[in-house]
Amino acid sequence: MSTTPLTASLIDLAARGQLPLHQHMDHATLTWIHDSRPDLPPTPAAVLRPESKELLAHGGLPTQWWADPRLYTSLHGVRHAMRTAALVAVLAEANGLDDSDTATAILAAAVHDCQRRNDQDDRGHGARAAIWLAANADTVWGHFGLTATPRRIVQAATAVRLHDVPYEAFTADDKTDHARAEHITDLVKAADALDRYRLPKLKWRPDARYVREPAFDQLRGLAFDLVLISERAYLAGASGTAAVRYALAEKGLA
Repeated sequence: MSTTPLTASLIDLAARGQLPLHQHMDHATLTWIHDSRPDLPPTPAAVLRPESKELLAHGGLPTQWWADPRLYTSLHGVRHAMRTAALVAVLAEANGLDDSDTATAILAAAVHDCQRRNDQDDRGHGARAAIWLAANADTVWGHFGLTATPRRIVQAATAVRLHDVPYEAFTADDKTDHARAEHITDLVKAADALDRYRLPKLKWRPDARYVREPAFDQLRGLAFDLVLISERAYLAGASGTAAVRYALAEKGLA
């Protein structure tokens, strides 16, 4: 079993190229995140529809949905999932998605990393999560108080499958699938990228070149604040779900 050594921070391990398979936030890394805040543009006030806020309130997913319970509290665990879902909700408002597509995008964002095996470059975790989502559709949609339909399942599973596939690496089949769920897939990929401020290297931070979302740069400040507020609350003793809910409330998203 590989875990983060108690004597080394993620920022130090990343600098040495020694990040473990399972990576958990620590105080030194969070201080580095705070101190290395980039010059970000002011974030426009985000106003979510009541339906989106209700879905985000259900974002604290069960631990057993994760393929490896050790990842539930890691950098790709429940806090990342909840922040990504919140950022998708904001992007959905910016893009004028209807209630149904917004709900599908939020749900897809919430489960997009649940079948990861580690916190490193786990190729294929999107495809595994898509298969898991389709197999557990009624349970997942029911958790959010929604009804699974064939269209919603296909769209959400497509977004989850493609979230870790770079656009330039799309195959012909990927492009065909993407066309069936374009807006939802693009929003999940963008929201996932926006939450990269939690990672312990500057070169891994959000980069608009790898997404297809006009509002991406406008939300950098919000994304940074959600990471900082929720990770600080988590290290102070709040549960992962409570930490993110506190951050959402601070930013007017709950």
